[in-house]
Amino acid sequence: MSVVEIESTVVATFRRHTLAGQMLVLQLAIVVVVLFAVAAVSLAQSEATFNRVEGRRVAALAEQLAANPLVRSQLTQPGPREALDALVESTRVQSGVTSVTVAVTDGRIVSSTNPTVVGDRIPLGAGVATGRGWSGSLTWDDSHELVAQVPVLGALEENLGQNLGTVMIGEASPTVWQRLSGASSYLLAYLGIASGLGLAGSWMLSRHVKRQTLGLEPREIAGLAEHREAMLYGIAEGVIALDPGSRLTLVNDMGRRLLDLPEDCVGKSLSDLGIEGRLRDVLVGARDKSADPRDAVVIRHGRVLVMNRMTVTKDGRLLGSVTTLRDRTELARLEREIGSFRSSSELLRAQAHEFANQLHTISGLIQIGEQDEVVRYIRALNQHRQSLDMTLTRRVRDTAVAALLMAKTSLAAERKVTLRISDDTALGRLAPEDAADVATVVGNLVDNAVDAATGGEYADGEAAWVEVELRQDAASVEIVVRDSGPGIAPELAHEVFVHGFTTKAAEEGERGIGLALTRLVCKRRGGEIAVANTPDGAMFTARMSVSHPAGAVAEGAPR
Repeated sequence: MSVVEIESTVVATFRRHTLAGQMLVLQLAIVVVVLFAVAAVSLAQSEATFNRVEGRRVAALAEQLAANPLVRSQLTQPGPREALDALVESTRVQSGVTSVTVAVTDGRIVSSTNPTVVGDRIPLGAGVATGRGWSGSLTWDDSHELVAQVPVLGALEENLGQNLGTVMIGEASPTVWQRLSGASSYLLAYLGIASGLGLAGSWMLSRHVKRQTLGLEPREIAGLAEHREAMLYGIAEGVIALDPGSRLTLVNDMGRRLLDLPEDCVGKSLSDLGIEGRLRDVLVGARDKSADPRDAVVIRHGRVLVMNRMTVTKDGRLLGSVTTLRDRTELARLEREIGSFRSSSELLRAQAHEFANQLHTISGLIQIGEQDEVVRYIRALNQHRQSLDMTLTRRVRDTAVAALLMAKTSLAAERKVTLRISDDTALGRLAPEDAADVATVVGNLVDNAVDAATGGEYADGEAAWVEVELRQDAASVEIVVRDSGPGIAPELAHEVFVHGFTTKAAEEGERGIGLALTRLVCKRRGGEIAVANTPDGAMFTARMSVSHPAGAVAEGAPR
């Protein structure tokens, strides 16, 4: 079996274990490594202690034996040295060393506790031949010993200071087991206690990790992480998660793009990222509790975002919140277009209703034989229509905006609201794209004003009304819409556009973004919209830049 196959087998076996089992195996491996490290340190300390203590002892014994007069006299005389053999054996027995050896000047052993080495050459350490002692580890005669070698110097007058030979005393180095057993009488007990504590700690740690991971195994956690990545970065909606401290803990690519967040936004708070106002209120859940619990609409950098926030709790503990974001900018544009078609159909229906009433009146007059009254009635209707047409066409030269105001007049009349055009109105012909935006702003403001004025409580003889004033200069158009409604609460004068506030009483569908989108159109054209209260009601003022054709300025408009 190759190394790669063995490694694959080990990895596969390891992965089959549970998380607790893996933690236990890892901790046991750590305990074993620590035990080996402790044993190695104990061996090193034992060896150092042995070399220091025994080295000094054998060196002292060697110096004492080398200074013995009997040794000197025996080395200077030829022939048998029975007395030297007895002294060597006595020294070994009394001191408890392993070996005692005496050699002459040429290194030939003449006496030793090991008779088999007599006549052999003694292995000399550095400096012994020059009259200096030496100690260290030495392996000879199949034995590893700590030895001390000391030269024997003559003390008589005829050989004073002369090197007569060498004395070597050795102590056998203990085995590994001897060192472990001799290092400390409690070493095994310590190792056993450490092993037991390590096992208990490993088991407790594995249980704790198991609880922290909700009982999931590593492969299951990895699968969840992979599924989360695939889900977050594979969906078309933005996802942003916050902790209880309003710090971002997760956001996918779509969420960063929709909110224009930097790549390193995770871990930063909403304040650090410059998210304030309506967007912050929705993300942290600071909206009015009585507000509509459905998806919240937020305008962010020209985008219409629909956001849905859900809080996340575990065992009664708040973990944070997750908010999904959907880009509905294109859908909002389509809704505006559909709304314009619906408005046109409503206008046509209102005009058809008005014409039907007039036809019923004419039919009734004919049936009762009042032909002259029919003529007078038709003439009156014709003069009213011509007067209205002349007023609009003289003050509003752009046909699209004029047609819109004409239709809105009929729709307002059906709701018992008088729509009038200010005497200061003056609007020339506009480019088609400019006319479309101006008509959008005028239509939204007029619809809101009519809704606000409808159903109000008025004194006897007074009627609800809405007044439109259009002013144009060389580069911009100003739209002012006043109504006789109840006005806007002062605290909502700014929030009315930020929150997509609506003056409509009904809350049907996705209402409430008309004013916000109106402001968006104005800002896109370098303008702005504001609201103020007048003694009669509310007044909306919108300004936007246009590029009308040359020479198309209306009569009475500033030049």
